[in-house]
Amino acid sequence: MPWNQSGSGDKDPWGQGNGQNQPPDLDEVLKDIQKKFSGIFGGKGGGGGKSGGNLPSFSSKAIAPIAIIVLGLWFATGFYVVEQGQQAVEMRFGAYKTVKEAGLRWHMPYPIESVEVVNIQQIRTVEVGYRTSARSNQATTVGREALMLTADENIIDIHFAVQYDIKDPRQLIFNVAEAYDLVVRGATESAVREIVGRNTMDFAITGGRAEIAQETKSLLQQILDRYDTGINIKAVEMQNAQPPAEVKAAFDDAVKAREDEERFKNEAQAYQNDIIPRARGAAARLEQEAAAYKATVVAKARGEASRFLQVLDEYTKAPNVTRDRLYLDALEDVYSNSTKLVIDQKSGGNNVMYLPLDQLIRKNSGSMASTNEEFNLDNLGSDMADTGGSESRQERSSRLRSLTQ
Repeated sequence: MPWNQSGSGDKDPWGQGNGQNQPPDLDEVLKDIQKKFSGIFGGKGGGGGKSGGNLPSFSSKAIAPIAIIVLGLWFATGFYVVEQGQQAVEMRFGAYKTVKEAGLRWHMPYPIESVEVVNIQQIRTVEVGYRTSARSNQATTVGREALMLTADENIIDIHFAVQYDIKDPRQLIFNVAEAYDLVVRGATESAVREIVGRNTMDFAITGGRAEIAQETKSLLQQILDRYDTGINIKAVEMQNAQPPAEVKAAFDDAVKAREDEERFKNEAQAYQNDIIPRARGAAARLEQEAAAYKATVVAKARGEASRFLQVLDEYTKAPNVTRDRLYLDALEDVYSNSTKLVIDQKSGGNNVMYLPLDQLIRKNSGSMASTNEEFNLDNLGSDMADTGGSESRQERSSRLRSLTQ
């Protein structure tokens, strides 16, 4: 039969009454859920439509566990961890309470107490007069910070980099309202303008960079301490100092000339340090040689004088013997430097002069060695002994002279 025709028992094909059994009302479903929820916590659901708008009631046994759980969760929010190199400043109702070091800590949860954790070992860097791009790593000049007036009324483009850390987190939290970098940058700009305004442009560009950086660091720390910022300046470095672009070429030439001047001075100083010790050493050597020569001459003169006196004493004792010996010594000295050899022949013949031609050739060629001359003194002495009885001293002297001619 058709689906819309009633069958037996006035039921449709799905087993429901033909339009008599309707879907449950939404209000009834909500009331049923409310009754079950009230029964869980010990409440009593109202009957009929009178109790449909009442809220479920809770028993004291259910409230206590919930309160304990909520209170435990609230107390658990008071735990916090302070990392190494950090300090935590605890505040009660916004007022300073204490400073905690690294470790697991606990404080009364919000809104009674609050905590601020500050990294005191982190080295932060602030750029004054320029900004470095993180992508391209290139510096861009910030004109309102970089351009400053010097004592000689010149304008200089100067860049500084400041490194700082936190020395007192309590002062930092309660006395600094702006970002830390902004405070340091503003104080640095003020200090640099004061220091640069005291010096000339040439001093700031050439040899005064280190001095200006040191004075800026000292003055900057004084400014920050005056306002109790709790910031400690670690280093101040001058990155760049140059004149404006319009006059940069002329100043570069001036700087190069000063550098050449310093280089020439250093070279002259090095030459001076090398030549003066040499001259002093040579002078000391000459003085020592002169002193040695003096001692040698004096000693030699004294020796000659002593020898002469000794000879004089011997001459006084035996004049003839001493005179002959002196004469023979003189001849020995003369013949020792001669290249001629005189051979005395006992047979009564003429004396033979022997010329060592090979020695003369060597001497003329520049390579002749000194030769020892031989003189037959034994024969000469024997001849003098043979004729000593009959010849006088003058005759013997004449004979010796004839032998040497």
